Amino acid sequence: MNTAHTPPPSADSSTFNTSAPAGPPLGVAMIGYAFMGKAHSNAWRNVASYFDVPAFEQKVLVGRDAGQVAAAAEKYGWAESATDWRSVLDRDDIDIVDICAPGWMHAEIAIAALEAGKHVLVEKPLANTLAEAEAMTEAAQAARERGVQSMIGFNYRRVPALALAKELIAEGRLGTVRHVRAAYLQDWLVDSDSPMTWRLNKETAGSGALGDIASHAIDQVLFLLGGTVTEVSGRLHTFVTSRPGAHGPEEVTVDDAAWATLTLDTGTIASVEVSRMATGQKNSLKLEIYGDKGSLLFDLEAINELGFLDATVPVREQGFRRILVNEPGHPYMAAWWPQGHVIGWEHTFTHEIRDFLAAVNGGTPPSPSFEEGLAVQRVLAAVEESANAKSSIIQLASPHTSATEGA
Repeated sequence: MNTAHTPPPSADSSTFNTSAPAGPPLGVAMIGYAFMGKAHSNAWRNVASYFDVPAFEQKVLVGRDAGQVAAAAEKYGWAESATDWRSVLDRDDIDIVDICAPGWMHAEIAIAALEAGKHVLVEKPLANTLAEAEAMTEAAQAARERGVQSMIGFNYRRVPALALAKELIAEGRLGTVRHVRAAYLQDWLVDSDSPMTWRLNKETAGSGALGDIASHAIDQVLFLLGGTVTEVSGRLHTFVTSRPGAHGPEEVTVDDAAWATLTLDTGTIASVEVSRMATGQKNSLKLEIYGDKGSLLFDLEAINELGFLDATVPVREQGFRRILVNEPGHPYMAAWWPQGHVIGWEHTFTHEIRDFLAAVNGGTPPSPSFEEGLAVQRVLAAVEESANAKSSIIQLASPHTSATEGA
């Protein structure tokens, strides 16, 4: 389930073989132009400057406000703008649809795009509900049989330090991984007077910190370790239950923070903690991975660094060493700067677009697939179910069942 079909660039190359016959440029449409739209636009605009990718064109940017989306299209390098995503799907010059709209729109747009024969990249989490995620996965499976590819945008898989961590784990450098701590902490909601947004309404956001950032932490557990989550217990909490709205106070209907304990079929236990109320933590995804032969440490706020302890050397020599993941032999880094010249958060999206284009070009299913996104969605749903049942342990269905079986 968690094996990437499209690996990062090799240690000595930043390119891939464009084995597919050359054709007209791929036409790209992107839906959504706010935070994620800006990040994805930056990646589309720059990816061909650093990686050998098939020819494509930033055809159209779609948004609800005609004036704002037109201004964003001009600023971000899109040839034109539109306000009706359905009409865009009818266009023969559109081959790829990149969905950066809020989660409540993911299922409708993605399913329609796949049925229209468009390759689809959609931001995480896959959907707002488990039922929507299952429907999207079924659509992706059917489209894949027609050669139409789909991928979910868990961009932290494309952090070179985390890609290196996965390599070290796969090579057995940590031995048997016994337990993991994953904490994704932010503080943008600490002020109780911060205004109400769509992210704080369950109808539009699905959940709060749980879907927004716990999805990243859970995906990292699955990405790095492989295996399947079999048991979940969790707790959710909302610290500020009402926030200023356009017409007065509005009820916050999602969580501010979430905690979960996950059991994997490999025997590994993972603890996950996420919060958007952690004062002083701006965007800190911390991962601690402990095996019987070694350990790894990572913090997104030090994105170029990986801490590694080799427990196979004599105790008198043991200690965490700082690996600066900027060498040409590290994942993705051959495309960038000389050693020691750091890259940033935005580069993860460039790597993501690179890998997605490689998969589309080669006709190879990319990773993370919608199935992998569904696996994360099942865990999110189980955390919520457990929280509603006072942290009871929830058993998850076998991963070998179909997308809808056991839902």
